[in-house]
Amino acid sequence: MFSNDKLDIASLDVIFNRMLETITSSKDDIFIISEQSRRSFEEMQKELEIVRQEIALVIDEADHLEVKSQLSKQRLVQVSKAFDNYSEEQVRAAYEVANDLQIKLMLAREKEKQLRDKRDDLERRLKALYETIERADHIVNQVNVVINYLTSDLRNVTIALEQAKIKQDFGIRIIAAQEEERKRLSREIHDGPAQMMANVLMRSGLIERTYREKGMEAAITELADLKITVRNALSEVRRIIYDLRPMALDDLGIVPTLKKYLSTVMEYNPGVQIYFQSFGREKRIPSEHEVAIFRLVQECVTNALKHGKPKEINVKLEWLKSGINIVVKDDGTGFEKETVKEQSFGLIGMRERVDLLEGQMHIRSHVGEGTLVIFKIPFPGNEV
Repeated sequence: MFSNDKLDIASLDVIFNRMLETITSSKDDIFIISEQSRRSFEEMQKELEIVRQEIALVIDEADHLEVKSQLSKQRLVQVSKAFDNYSEEQVRAAYEVANDLQIKLMLAREKEKQLRDKRDDLERRLKALYETIERADHIVNQVNVVINYLTSDLRNVTIALEQAKIKQDFGIRIIAAQEEERKRLSREIHDGPAQMMANVLMRSGLIERTYREKGMEAAITELADLKITVRNALSEVRRIIYDLRPMALDDLGIVPTLKKYLSTVMEYNPGVQIYFQSFGREKRIPSEHEVAIFRLVQECVTNALKHGKPKEINVKLEWLKSGINIVVKDDGTGFEKETVKEQSFGLIGMRERVDLLEGQMHIRSHVGEGTLVIFKIPFPGNEV
């Protein structure tokens, strides 16, 4: 298929297209499974509600029978003590009533137990089904990310490989970088829009019941809350789409892109002021450096907004001959470095990016005093 000196691009494209078709087909199959699971989930929820109502009725019936049974036992004791004062017919009637009530009570308790077992089984099955739906959604999201990278980035990799004569380390670096981006994006989709849309699905099924049980006004209130959730999900999806790759980065460079990004962040976070400054002589640097710098600033700002609740964030770039210094400072709640999770994906991701660029990263933060993050990134061929 391949010669020793030249990569057969046409053959590689055939393999690539077949692989893409297989992945797309698998995604469609997973989506069908997910939808079938959702329908089963909704049907099982309705069945569970019916069982819960039946349990309530049986409990009421059993309690009523319990009272009557106690009274019949007292009557039977009374008749037994004064046997000579009652006729044989009255004694037999008292015994039959007590026995009949006891049998009915036993049957009611047995039915209650069976219904409770059925309820518990339905709840377990619902939980397992919900986990299946979540896993299916997560896999579909991951597959979508894979397809996105395959149809955009990897089509151009074949040409790059031919020009670079299939350098092994180059290919490994590309795959590793893409895998990290897929993990990050899949986490964001799973923890953000996927969870929100699952909540929308669950709550939409409750609105109809709210309308039946509590009336139009309560249903409208539920719809208003649902609208807020959908709006938040849409905002999160737009943010993730923008995060995939800011187009201005390739066209204009890091400084204009950061200005636009920080301005957009302020629009979505009213009450937070973000100030941006760039010192020194700006210049275009390799694309991978610009992407890394953008992601580092983006991660710092996101962490500050998510965990620190700041009123002001300052972002500064200092251009040097041998590299660039990046400072991100906020006046938020801060944290103690000794207590922060060492396995925090945000910190791990930033340190990995800095290490790949052979740079340095320093964090200074205390509770109630905000956070300061400094990156020192050398330009290719230089040391900070």
